[in-house]
Amino acid sequence: MTVSPLLPPLLTTSAGTPRRVGVELEFADLDAPSAATAVRTLYGGSVTIENPHRCAVTGTSLGDFTVELDMRSAHPGKGGTKLLDPLRPLWGNIGSLVMPFEIATPPIPFDRLGELEALVASLRDRGAAGTEASPLFAFGLHFNPEVARTDGDYILDHLKAFLILAPWLRGEIRVDPTRRLSGFIAAFPPAYAAMVADPGYRPDRERMIDEYLAANPTRNRELDLFPLFAHIDPERLAAAGVSDPHVRPRPTFHYRLPNARLSDPGWSLAADWNRWVAVEELAADRERLDRLGADYRDFAARRALDDWAREAGRRIAPRPAAG
Repeated sequence: MTVSPLLPPLLTTSAGTPRRVGVELEFADLDAPSAATAVRTLYGGSVTIENPHRCAVTGTSLGDFTVELDMRSAHPGKGGTKLLDPLRPLWGNIGSLVMPFEIATPPIPFDRLGELEALVASLRDRGAAGTEASPLFAFGLHFNPEVARTDGDYILDHLKAFLILAPWLRGEIRVDPTRRLSGFIAAFPPAYAAMVADPGYRPDRERMIDEYLAANPTRNRELDLFPLFAHIDPERLAAAGVSDPHVRPRPTFHYRLPNARLSDPGWSLAADWNRWVAVEELAADRERLDRLGADYRDFAARRALDDWAREAGRRIAPRPAAG
């Protein structure tokens, strides 16, 4: 069955430009030049090999891609002293045994997201392996959908919707055991999730950010808001002691999925993207958001979130994803 990407309710930014999404896809068993060649073959452009573990593909029909080993110390200029630069290729060779390579796409209009499915198929055909290929692989897929607005109500509604649907999302995604143990993508603290989901929780943007940072002093969350907060209020993050070099300010939600099942021919980007669209649909419906938020709060108080996952799946009635 072919799965087509759905479109969320809000398709433009506050400036009237089409919203876009960047995608980060992790994999193993395929080196950076080979993955870059797959990109060029599909979308055109030129490949530049910047070092043995990092390539750029520029001027494609979608924009500029990067392919690199997801290991800062393997790349010149990404941490440490320049005296170590001659050793970085060797260090990268060792690291590539357990660390993923990552393709980062340019921001792509929502209605062109389906064009990336060909890249998934091409990487698979070239031997790329995903999370399920080895107990050592804890590889993920990240979506970075551009926000429509940056006001507090808009951000809070999406955070609420995500927290309400998170138990259902985890069940649908079928989180790989390796990813659970890695700690890279942790669930939000239950008490914080119940507080935010409550319909009565309506702080201003500044208080929302402060309380998020106090309860989540890490970017390792399923929905990482550090990049968005760094974009709209960098001083507040600095005051909270957030100085992670991986945090890049950008006007996006950073939805960090725990699986990238490249070795599975039945897996697609669209199926995971469509679950994010369910979050945006709930965020856009305040009445339904408050109703489900109150029910989530009650299930959480009874420590029955497994039951809530089933209940949420029954009640959100997602649109069919088949194309």
